[in-house]
Amino acid sequence: MLRASDFKNKEVINVTNSEKMGYISDFEICTTNGEVSAIIVPEKNKFFMPQKSGGIRIPWESIAGIGDDIILVKISADV
Repeated sequence: MLRASDFKNKEVINVTNSEKMGYISDFEICTTNGEVSAIIVPEKNKFFMPQKSGGIRIPWESIAGIGDDIILVKISADV
């Protein structure tokens, strides 16, 4: 079983376009069953710095793999 703290230092990479998306800033939890339904990665501005507001929602089903230091996701390149 993984804990939220296990994700703290894992970089999220989109395998569709090999983009480094950043690090997880938040989780979306289903209130019905208590499972993680999505991860949130901060959006980057035109200077490639994380923005404070909003984020990119990545459904849990889009996670292709979780390694020791990265999380691979497969999402549309135009997100």
